[in-house]
Amino acid sequence: MSGASTHGVSAGSLRAAGAALAAESARFAGLGWMPGTAGNLSVTLDRDPLRLAVTASGLDKGELTASDIVVVDEHGDWAADSSALTSSLGLARKPSAEAGLHARIAAVTGAGAGIHVHALAAVRAGHRWPEGVELEDLEMLKGIGHSAHGERVIIPVVQNHQDMGVLGDDFERVYRRPADGVAEVPALIVASHGIYAWGADLRQARWHLELTEALLQIALATR
Repeated sequence: MSGASTHGVSAGSLRAAGAALAAESARFAGLGWMPGTAGNLSVTLDRDPLRLAVTASGLDKGELTASDIVVVDEHGDWAADSSALTSSLGLARKPSAEAGLHARIAAVTGAGAGIHVHALAAVRAGHRWPEGVELEDLEMLKGIGHSAHGERVIIPVVQNHQDMGVLGDDFERVYRRPADGVAEVPALIVASHGIYAWGADLRQARWHLELTEALLQIALATR
């Protein structure tokens, strides 16, 4: 089955995605940002139609294997058209509850990967600044695509909701689309819940997450 594929999704791409997602999940579980079964990650596999590999639901994020992923569609639902391929690889079939927001972020931003964790500074910042976290004159802003000085950057905050469609609409409402040379803010705080960050691939998404969490720690400590 090594050469089998459905749309743009192949056995090889699924194996690679599963291994990468398991490794990143272990990293964030080790930081205490994905306690127990909390949090989830995704990798974009194809764009037409949109297909993502998402970490499976209900599993300890520090113990994932390369098979603990689910292929989902643009709505975050299990992609039935990939059933033969995923079954042949022994993949899970129950996606994370937040897969729908991963799919919306990938569709809107063009991201190649997304990460959702329950980092403490993001939760505290969302509680303190529910209209968005303003940041300025901080060196690490360069790491998320903005100027270290002379630019006001707002990490958007939305209220938590169990309906991923509602959360997706709220995300689109606050998302700053790149235009006229202005960079996006590649992160979203969900109040009383956690933070999402994304990038061209898992490595860049990780950087954006770690840098944003550090920036939020600085804001909380100094204001």
